Amino acid sequence: MPASPPSVPPRPLEGLRVIIGVCAGIAAYKAAHVVRGLTERGADVRVVPTKASLEFVGISTWEALSHNPVRTSVFEDVDSVAHVRLGQEADAVVVVPATADFMARARMGRADDLLTATLLVTRAPVILAPAMHTEMWEHPATRENVDVLRSRGVRVIEPASGRLTGTDTGVGRLPEPEVIVHYVESVLAAGSRTCDLEGTRVVITAGGTREALDPVRVLTNHSSGKQGAALARAAYVRGASVSLVLAGSHIEPPAGVDVVRVESAKELAAEVRERESSADVLIMAAAVSDFTPEPSRSKIKKKAGESGLTLHLVETEDILRGLVERRQAGERPFVICGFAAETGDEHSSALAHATRKARAKGADLLAFNDVSENAFGADTNALTFLDAAGEIRGATRGTKDEVSHAMLDHVASLLKRERG
Repeated sequence: MPASPPSVPPRPLEGLRVIIGVCAGIAAYKAAHVVRGLTERGADVRVVPTKASLEFVGISTWEALSHNPVRTSVFEDVDSVAHVRLGQEADAVVVVPATADFMARARMGRADDLLTATLLVTRAPVILAPAMHTEMWEHPATRENVDVLRSRGVRVIEPASGRLTGTDTGVGRLPEPEVIVHYVESVLAAGSRTCDLEGTRVVITAGGTREALDPVRVLTNHSSGKQGAALARAAYVRGASVSLVLAGSHIEPPAGVDVVRVESAKELAAEVRERESSADVLIMAAAVSDFTPEPSRSKIKKKAGESGLTLHLVETEDILRGLVERRQAGERPFVICGFAAETGDEHSSALAHATRKARAKGADLLAFNDVSENAFGADTNALTFLDAAGEIRGATRGTKDEVSHAMLDHVASLLKRERG
């Protein structure tokens, strides 16, 4: 029997052209990882560094990573009118890092180098990833510049908090390159769905809960949290204010999202209860344990002559069903969504199990995925959407960013209907 061909990772940005602007900040070296991440996803990356940024990372590095020539001045490659062509042909323009000086120049509409000229020409999404000292980020001039740029449709990613240059710590750290790459991917996957969730408060749960068996061991599941994180990122990209309740996962959370980490089903339920009354949308993407043990106070030991261990498990709270019941009593959120990871068995197909679950839970939307072949941790997904009656309302397949936007299309439609 011939061996199966190795799986090829998805290249969701195949054929798309992304301009990476690099400004003169110590975080410029991290832009190299962003370039690599985008090229690995199939993007045709053109790097446009400012002249001063070359003091941090040189042209040869950018050309080696992007496989394209690098220019910094409007007087280079004049015959092809590069300062116009780059912006016109771009599918996205991303500036990493965006310094306070650059954002001030961008706000004023300056065009005194190739990067600022490209920004004026392009009609593609513009994404800025700021990095600077906390005092600079919090200065009224910078805050005003950010507000003006955002009002024009520029996407300014919130900087992270952490170690800065020298011994300083605080807000102003560049988000991790992987976070920026995923953000760009989600923006491109969103297409024209730009601000349809503006002003909407969304709570999303993700990951897999961990139930303590003793001080050493836990009962858990295979959920990586990737799909829930992709949903949080997509909702933020579309203008929502997003809270992500992340269970038992160590993935890097999306930029701009409020994150709270939990472990057990009980902790997750408590966090959901705390946030549900102010949420417009709640999406239960976490894989919540159906059962939990009474944990031993000390490590459980093997005993001579015993061939096994019997555990007594009790059911955990049905968080999704509880949300629906409280909403029926007149409480928020307006839209409630759940997930059903199912497998078929000798009695029913995976879809039949999901259909029964949809009817039992009563959520507005249930995203069903067949995990018979254990798709946990993959970068792609296939979802079928069921309503509270178990009727199929659509299906989607693609990267987790792509299927997230497809799911949020249904959420946006439900919200519109709810709000009249």
